[in-house]
Amino acid sequence: MLRFEIISIFPRIFDSYFNTSIIGRALKRKLIKIKIHDLRKWTKDRHRTVDDRPYGGGPGMVMKADVLYQAIKSVRGRILGKSKKKVILLTPAGKQFDQRMAEKYGRLDRIIFVCGRYEGFDARVEKLVDEKISTGPYVLTGGELPAMAVIDAVTRLLPGAIRKESLEEESFSKSIGEAEYPQYTRPEILVIKDENSKIRKLKVPSVLLSGDQKRVKEWKLRHSG
Repeated sequence: MLRFEIISIFPRIFDSYFNTSIIGRALKRKLIKIKIHDLRKWTKDRHRTVDDRPYGGGPGMVMKADVLYQAIKSVRGRILGKSKKKVILLTPAGKQFDQRMAEKYGRLDRIIFVCGRYEGFDARVEKLVDEKISTGPYVLTGGELPAMAVIDAVTRLLPGAIRKESLEEESFSKSIGEAEYPQYTRPEILVIKDENSKIRKLKVPSVLLSGDQKRVKEWKLRHSG
């Protein structure tokens, strides 16, 4: 069983997503386990403060290194023995996450995600983690969405999460390489009306209706990537 742990100041934000679809089924089948930790649990003041003004001035607030240190130390301490684990900081400055990383993470026993908010982390937090990753060259309001994205990408690769055949012919799989070929289903002809009231007929490529599996396979390979 692969265990995911998430440190966040918004622990309830994950409830709906993790209890539906593939992730929800993987939890029920005990393929994975997910535990959410409220970062404010490790604060010591009555206001449960997790951020402060940056030294040297500047806009916004910065997440405090001392609170994050206590949280990471406590959660990491629950990992016993020689389990294969990683503590991951979710930050736009991290290495961009991809399918190969998802495959690598799937071979771990436990992954701890540290989710930021506000203007980011005190830079010393980087010394407390194993890896920094980003889900793309853009800025979000927090690390919770990237954590969900990574957990989704990793979970669906685990044996028993989805049909093996679905993994073999999808984007970035070993057989496809990059983007998956276009997919079509019924109806065979889709009739639409554009903004000028002109009627258009969008048809399924005839090769996919031919029944010739050799030609179909060649078409799929040609239209991948």
